[in-house]
Amino acid sequence: MPTNSERRAAAKRNLEQQLQQRAEAARKQRRVLMILGAVAAVLLIVGVVFVVLRDEDPGNVNAGDSSTSSTSESADSTAAPQAAAGQLPKFTASPLLGADCQYPKARPASKPVEPPRSGKVPTEPAEVSVSMMTDQGPIGLMLNNGQSPCTVNSFISLAAKDFFKDTQCHRLTTSPTLSVLQCGDPAGDGTGGPGYEFDNEYPTDQYSLGDPDAQLPVTYPRGTVAMANAGPGTNGSQFFLVYKDSMLPPQYTVFGRIQDDGLATLDKIAAAGVQGGGEDGPPATKVTIKSVQAD
Repeated sequence: MPTNSERRAAAKRNLEQQLQQRAEAARKQRRVLMILGAVAAVLLIVGVVFVVLRDEDPGNVNAGDSSTSSTSESADSTAAPQAAAGQLPKFTASPLLGADCQYPKARPASKPVEPPRSGKVPTEPAEVSVSMMTDQGPIGLMLNNGQSPCTVNSFISLAAKDFFKDTQCHRLTTSPTLSVLQCGDPAGDGTGGPGYEFDNEYPTDQYSLGDPDAQLPVTYPRGTVAMANAGPGTNGSQFFLVYKDSMLPPQYTVFGRIQDDGLATLDKIAAAGVQGGGEDGPPATKVTIKSVQAD
């Protein structure tokens, strides 16, 4: 039979064990709360960036109107590959890729131009080399015709018609989560376009209809060329050039990559900052596109 001294020692050990368990539970709870707080802060930051990008895109035409969906999205809504966390999804071609590109009229054009040819467009060659000259230096591009043929078809058509000639790259963002130079607006203020619109392609068309993952931010890596828009199906002529990894929902069509000469030019423009300071506005160094030509 245990003595009083042994009973007291056992009770003390039991109390110490309970206190240790409670302390560990409290530490775990604090860690969970810290993680949840950090995630909420990141989502809040990205959400703000997303709203700012939408607000500045071509006039907010039909912003939030999801009645128009991409051809690939409509064709196969059951076999959409999932993206790794925070990454763009792996590209999987739909059988209808480039089969029916449509460019319906939208609001009046900022600069009169004929729409590109509609219907079936080629997906070969897979890449198209383009030379874009600015007064700040060359920006070589490789357009991904094998992933976003309707977008490349429009861009090449506009370039061939000198639509981009003497237009300003009107917007520079320099925040930690969004670092892009936005161009392609003849109006020079974020409201202009070619008078027609078209659907999103990659990466939007890699998700099932209504897939919640399509709203989560992913990384658009440095060197990406993507379309600006004001909501689904509102692509026009405005595009942005990513000079640092940027976080955005996968609702902006990726249609190419920037070559080394272009990244050097963009780095120089970004280093000069935004007019008046801040992280978003006209670039302090005025950027004018002089010509865009397919090589």
